[in-house]
Amino acid sequence: MEPLVLTVDMAGLPQAWVALEDAIIYHAKQLVAWSLGDVVREFRGGWQRNGTRSRIATKSILAIKGTIPGGHFHTPGLTNALLFARDRQLCAYCGLRFQLRDLSRDHVIPVSRGGRDVWTNSVTACRRCNTKKANRSPEIASMPLLYVPYVPNRHEHFILRNRRILARRRAANEPSLRRRGALLTR
Repeated sequence: MEPLVLTVDMAGLPQAWVALEDAIIYHAKQLVAWSLGDVVREFRGGWQRNGTRSRIATKSILAIKGTIPGGHFHTPGLTNALLFARDRQLCAYCGLRFQLRDLSRDHVIPVSRGGRDVWTNSVTACRRCNTKKANRSPEIASMPLLYVPYVPNRHEHFILRNRRILARRRAANEPSLRRRGALLTR
């Protein structure tokens, strides 16, 4: 999985997680006011007349010029991964926690009955409950919701999108720490 870069406004408030290519575009357009963190990736371009090769390196946090605090955030896109994270992998009907492979997106009001594919109409359901409910409302199927679906706010979205970022970084650093004898046995 490609690492993501956090963009912030000039005041340092988080705006969005962006792909590496988008981060490089911000650099190329000279929209980066300042950056923090480790270099995530370096991209190399063509050769210049003076014999040097052009390169752009991006760090893990970029402040984008001209952004207004809170001005660029919109409703996060609804994906199964974010939905399952929002609902903590709990089925909205039976209340049990499942592995990702055993989950599905359920529309509270089925799309076939006029429901929309939006956060407030989507819940995590195990495959068994989703099949049992079929294209009926929870009331008609006698399967009441155990929690109310909602749109994650901006801060929740950042957490949901990159919940394991520290765990990945820690796991990536553990072998080198072990070699240096810095980790204690657990």
